[in-house]
Amino acid sequence: MPTRPLSRRHVLRGLGVSIALPMLDCMRPLRAAKSGGPAPKRAVFIYLPNGVNTLDYQILESGKDYRFSKSLAPLEKHRARITPISGLHHPHGLGHHHNCQSIWLTGAEIGQGKRNSVSLDQLIAEKTAPHTRFASLELSDTGRSLAYNRDGISLPAETKPSEVFKRLFEVPAGGIEKEREALRRRGSVLDAVLDEARSLEGKLGNEDKGRLDQYLTAVREVEIRTERADGWLGVPRPEVSEADRRKVTREVSQNNQPGDYFRAVYDLIVLAFQTDLTRVVTFSTGDEGKGLPVPELGINQTRHALSHHNGDPDQLARLTRSDAFNFEQFAYFLDRLAAIEDQEGSLLDTTLSLFGSGMAYGHSHGNANLPLVVAGGEKLGLRHGSHLDFNTGHFDGYALDETGNLKTSHYQLCSRPANSDARMSNLLLTLGQRLDVETEQFGDSLKPLSEIVS
Repeated sequence: MPTRPLSRRHVLRGLGVSIALPMLDCMRPLRAAKSGGPAPKRAVFIYLPNGVNTLDYQILESGKDYRFSKSLAPLEKHRARITPISGLHHPHGLGHHHNCQSIWLTGAEIGQGKRNSVSLDQLIAEKTAPHTRFASLELSDTGRSLAYNRDGISLPAETKPSEVFKRLFEVPAGGIEKEREALRRRGSVLDAVLDEARSLEGKLGNEDKGRLDQYLTAVREVEIRTERADGWLGVPRPEVSEADRRKVTREVSQNNQPGDYFRAVYDLIVLAFQTDLTRVVTFSTGDEGKGLPVPELGINQTRHALSHHNGDPDQLARLTRSDAFNFEQFAYFLDRLAAIEDQEGSLLDTTLSLFGSGMAYGHSHGNANLPLVVAGGEKLGLRHGSHLDFNTGHFDGYALDETGNLKTSHYQLCSRPANSDARMSNLLLTLGQRLDVETEQFGDSLKPLSEIVS
């Protein structure tokens, strides 16, 4: 039987501190899954930096009878369970390539003193958090997260699968009581920080007050997670097989073994979903200014370097191989989800996945016609099997040369949207609604995408 969670107010009184947060619904540690209730709904968002070689990525036919492009070929075996999407963009992201990663899941207008808004994954996490030990997982090659809380503050991301595995599945050295004591100490430190910071508020100017508010928001975020962790201490962590443990905890180098690294991360996500430790994950495979090389394929340049190809055929060919490599790893993830039975079919049936980039044409930082693929989630009401092309009817068609390949004039479509109403926030709104986010508006959305809903 789980021990009764110690209330935050009680802990703070015992330490002689009067500050306490109200008990929020998202702090209440409820039962884990497998309670006989509705099947869990899950979401994972995966980011590819620096766009793609759009000449080899673009699918030319819309509808069900489309042919897979060279870059997307690794996903062909999952045709019935994926939806490639063309033509979407973030209006606020056009011309601001440095922001495209930050607003990928928010659709917000940022810069010039404007703060980011909440990311879709965190709205979903608010719905799923009461049922899981961890509200969400933020994973990244570099530590830069895709997730932003309601105050527009970036959440920290973790980089090493082996360390994340330990946090998820292993009791820290010294046992539960030592873990509880560490959480109590962390709580007292946070309260002392809040006390001291608040004493400064009346002495600060407006700009400093804004900075202090962002800082306090980050502290409160840690406090909420501390409260959740304390409440789950009495619930045993799930056991995992030795084979699964080895998949995730093996030491891999992001730069030298990106294939092994990606698969370790994907195995970790599958394991977290399978054991219902969380239902929401974001994973950034790299930052816009870098992106992993692929030495396994003899590609030693970063994705950022590859994307600035200046039309060089060899460089473009390497970028295409890097693109296909990344989609091959995503296909592995879908394989793993499809192989594991859930309450209603497989994990793939109840897991919505979005894979893509906030940029299309990296050479000139074109961020229209974004490369996006939605997968899984059929038990959540998603419909797959077609290429959704929102460029159709808004331009003269894809211009091909005498060999049947796209002309470089296609780059213009990746810098200026053909369809101004085709917004990525429309997709994010649709996905959020499938995961019980109760809203009719997200970011700069205009309407849900009925084309992807069953």
